[in-house]
Amino acid sequence: MKFINKYKSVNFNLRKKGHKIKYIILHYTAIKTDYEAIQHLIDKKNKVSSHFLINKKGRIFSLVDLKKRAWHAGKSFWKGDRDINSNSIGIELDNTGHYINFERYTKKQIDSLIKLLNFLKKKYDIDNLNFLGHSDISPFRKSDPGEKFPWRELFKNNLGFFPIELTEGEYKKIKKQLKLKQNKSLKQSVLYMLSKIGYDISQIEKNNKENFFLLIRAYQMHFRQKLVNGKLDKETLKLIICHFNQILTI
Repeated sequence: MKFINKYKSVNFNLRKKGHKIKYIILHYTAIKTDYEAIQHLIDKKNKVSSHFLINKKGRIFSLVDLKKRAWHAGKSFWKGDRDINSNSIGIELDNTGHYINFERYTKKQIDSLIKLLNFLKKKYDIDNLNFLGHSDISPFRKSDPGEKFPWRELFKNNLGFFPIELTEGEYKKIKKQLKLKQNKSLKQSVLYMLSKIGYDISQIEKNNKENFFLLIRAYQMHFRQKLVNGKLDKETLKLIICHFNQILTI
């Protein structure tokens, strides 16, 4: 892999002892240009960084040594892990995001990302379930890399995961079993399934509609991109059930 080492961030520290690199976390920069984004990530006062940044031309900038703990995830959670920075690699993609224009990711950018991910997957034996967006690990405060990120393109290259859709009969059977087994409302069953998939449900109290909306929206941005509205409709529910059912057999 050819990396550009011109810029280096001082915003890192040591990974916590005993933490293995097992996650790849993808972000968008939400800044107008790649140069401004790099300057932001290397400026000491900002206290934020990532291991890599890929610009729209597909150039890969190495900003933090992979052995070090870059500060990209912030307060986050996945499958019981709370110090995601210590066991992940952060990759920023040059894109203005929801906050400015949110343009589509370029072909050169995604081609370079796929090459980088293949390199990292082989180097660290990353499980396909552990290619995640910032919105997956921080659904209540982050939206990147957003619904325009081509997760399915990664999946076609054996990077990442998508649930295999069940037949209508299988779906109804599992849905019924889940409600009976958990003896809970549909919403509680969905939260149970999402927690088993990896998501943080700790911030959702009984009547917390806003955080439930944000959680469903985060799931849709990754797995149901054609309609991201935060609503638990039939298609979203079916995907969650398929997803939950599949990870139980992996």
